Amino acid sequence: MVLDKIKEVLSAQFGIEKDMINEKTDIAADLGADSLDIVELMMSLEEEFGLLITDDMANDIKTVGDLTKFISDLLE
Repeated sequence: MVLDKIKEVLSAQFGIEKDMINEKTDIAADLGADSLDIVELMMSLEEEFGLLITDDMANDIKTVGDLTKFISDLLE
């Protein structure tokens, strides 16, 4: 469920098919996200999941799998 929502947000933001995104997808290298893209992504995910994600919290997120685990842990 969390992964599906993340894939929807990434698909909308980066204009790629959800099927092209998996847990090993590197947000910067594979999707071409720069620092502004990451900030916008975190804002979109905060809205989608009703969470607060600080810059420090997001620093270690590199892949979609990292992001999925991070959000899943926050939702527990």
